[in-house]
Amino acid sequence: MNVPYSHQELKNACQIIVSSNDLNEGAYIRPIAFRSYDDLGLHAHNNDAIDVVVAAWEWGPYLGNASLNDGVDACVSSWNKINPNTVPFMAKASGNYLSGTLVAMEARQNGYDEGILLDSKGMVSEGAGENIFMVKDGNLYTPPLSSSVLDGITRDAVIKIAGSLKLGVIETEIPREQLYIADELFFTGTAVEITPIKSVDKITIGTGTKGPVTAQIQKVFFGLFDGSTEDSWGWLEPVE
Repeated sequence: MNVPYSHQELKNACQIIVSSNDLNEGAYIRPIAFRSYDDLGLHAHNNDAIDVVVAAWEWGPYLGNASLNDGVDACVSSWNKINPNTVPFMAKASGNYLSGTLVAMEARQNGYDEGILLDSKGMVSEGAGENIFMVKDGNLYTPPLSSSVLDGITRDAVIKIAGSLKLGVIETEIPREQLYIADELFFTGTAVEITPIKSVDKITIGTGTKGPVTAQIQKVFFGLFDGSTEDSWGWLEPVE
């Protein structure tokens, strides 16, 4: 897709939508690039016209107001993550979210807050719309990109924050049953931020509360927003 705007123009649009709508208490920003209406067929071309829309709105904790502190109940979904050779799963493509919609709907219908997908090999992949981290013996574990996970921005941020805290981070395949014996689990994502998982398939994780490693990472992450954490990574950008 040849987006007809520069990286800087897209950044400017994201800033303008926040400032012009007085979203001073925080906003979720969603830029969407899509093929225009010249041809609604499947045979796309590199020279197709591309339209871009940027939306922004105030959005509270994605999995509920108490989720960031109390944690959420998750389940392993009956739906599997798409095979890597099916569609480009590392792309933040709208079509890929049909899978997450099915997982989230199934989880809610069965009394859970969120669902967890396994990949085509039966290993842990990610949540319906989140990456997942496991804490075991003081180290952080997260599925590798080869487990059909989105290379999430918040996932990357947590890996860097963990490094600054001298925590080991290991990207490795995680079998389903390892979730049940984890010391801590948490989701990461733009909307979910860093949300503890207190149970999986009704099995309590750790003490059933937010664990100390999750709390430590949360403190650094959310500290970026109030200035208590120094932005040594260059992530923050002022919006005039």
